[in-house]
Amino acid sequence: MSDRKTHWEDVYRGKAAHELAWFQPRAGISLDLIAAAGIPNAAVIDMGAGASRLVDDLVAAGFVDVTVVDIAEAALAQARARLGERAERINWITADATEVELPRQYDIWHDRAVFHFLMEDADREAYLERLGRFLKVGGQAIIAAFAPDGPDKCSGLPVRQYDEQTLAAILGPNYTLIETRREMHSTPAGIEQAFVYCRFEKRA
Repeated sequence: MSDRKTHWEDVYRGKAAHELAWFQPRAGISLDLIAAAGIPNAAVIDMGAGASRLVDDLVAAGFVDVTVVDIAEAALAQARARLGERAERINWITADATEVELPRQYDIWHDRAVFHFLMEDADREAYLERLGRFLKVGGQAIIAAFAPDGPDKCSGLPVRQYDEQTLAAILGPNYTLIETRREMHSTPAGIEQAFVYCRFEKRA
């Protein structure tokens, strides 16, 4: 974990959020899928959020129970600085997605571009154990990863590519796939990257 943390701290100390390949001015598909979950007063957790602007849009949309988790304190510091006084409304947690211990369960678990970095079986199992423990039954998991025609590396690290069938098989029978979206993300450098977004409901 220490090597992983060092890598991501260096990434966010070396560049501003809008210069990074995964930057989105607005997390449109994520917001659409969170809205489609249709859970009133949802407690939302953004896992491995980095300095994403999704939190800004959730606050603007009226969500009052938002938790943001990332391994890099430097990433969260950028997001807090950007939000200013609004940052006080957010629960900020610095932790690795494979090791985090959370205080409670959530209605919506959102992950854009964390799971595909988990190359080892043990890391994937640790992540999924936490998903199972901290997502409420009847809650929804929104996971976005590089699609089969997406990159095989990001930020100098190898990644795994997924389609909806592969993600559904990995999550297992306790999760029902409800919806899939594809995105061709354009990086700040103009490079296109194929993503798949999957929305699951936790059955048990």
